[in-house]
Amino acid sequence: MFKYLAKRAVTYLVMAYLATTAAYFLACSYFRPGNLMLDRTPRPTPEQVQHSLATLGLDPTKSVPERYWEWLKGVVLHWDWGRSPDATFVNVEFSHRVWISFALQIVSIILTLVIGIALGVISATHQYSVADRVITGWSYLTYILPAPVAYLLVQLGAIAINQASGSQVFFVTGTYDPTVVGFWPRALDLIKHYIVPTVAMTIFGWAGYQVGQRQYLLDNIATDFVRTARATGLTRSQAIRRHALRVSFIPVAQSIAFTIPAVFTGSFFAESIFNWQGLGMWSIAAIAKQDVNVAVAMVAYGAIVFAVGALLADFSITLVDPRVRFTS
Repeated sequence: MFKYLAKRAVTYLVMAYLATTAAYFLACSYFRPGNLMLDRTPRPTPEQVQHSLATLGLDPTKSVPERYWEWLKGVVLHWDWGRSPDATFVNVEFSHRVWISFALQIVSIILTLVIGIALGVISATHQYSVADRVITGWSYLTYILPAPVAYLLVQLGAIAINQASGSQVFFVTGTYDPTVVGFWPRALDLIKHYIVPTVAMTIFGWAGYQVGQRQYLLDNIATDFVRTARATGLTRSQAIRRHALRVSFIPVAQSIAFTIPAVFTGSFFAESIFNWQGLGMWSIAAIAKQDVNVAVAMVAYGAIVFAVGALLADFSITLVDPRVRFTS
């Protein structure tokens, strides 16, 4: 199995390299950060702009292959992903923002997985009951409701609670209040900032897992091996728990494997609406600012995250499905 995963890892690494290289050539071909620098006040001269870009490794007078080679050497030899037009280092900014995205995502993703799968099992084992109709109906509603609208509704609900209570129970934007000092006051402040986005991403995020788990489990409940288990004397719930549930969890486990690395990728809509300065907002801002190095770094990061998810999906199959064995 490990030999197989190693081969897959090499394949994904090559794919990530090709995607990153393509992104660099495209970004250098279409982005013109010098034009935005000329709009600054006071207005710099073209010579000053060219000198600034050259010191940042973005010299427009060099060919794209030349710039790519210098950039690649910096990444491979020094793990230096370059600098932005505002002179900030990509490495420093990334290391700061990735943990903001992690903090925003981690609890909501865990809750989404646990609640979504649990509700999927409940609705499948009580098919066509009131609980099933309510749970599945909510999931379908969240499917068609755009994420920005859903998050804004939760935000408005938190504002209404604050107004009704006459105090600041929840904070609807930002990560923390820098004026708060002391361990416990700071911890309480973080919780107040954390609750609203976490609730929003959780209650509008479990739909895919709930619907998927419900459908996969219903498909397996009616199979021959479950009926055979019932014939041996097992009750319906025992047959489902011991046989149908494990088989139905196989495709869900694969989707979970891709979700785990997403903890570090950020969410543009959530970060924008709740004003968390994570990777999602940084990526969109990089395109708006025509920031070559940040855009390429985020493509490379996304490719690596996808590769990790794919490897976890391959590995998860062997854990939940005894029929699968890798021989090479």
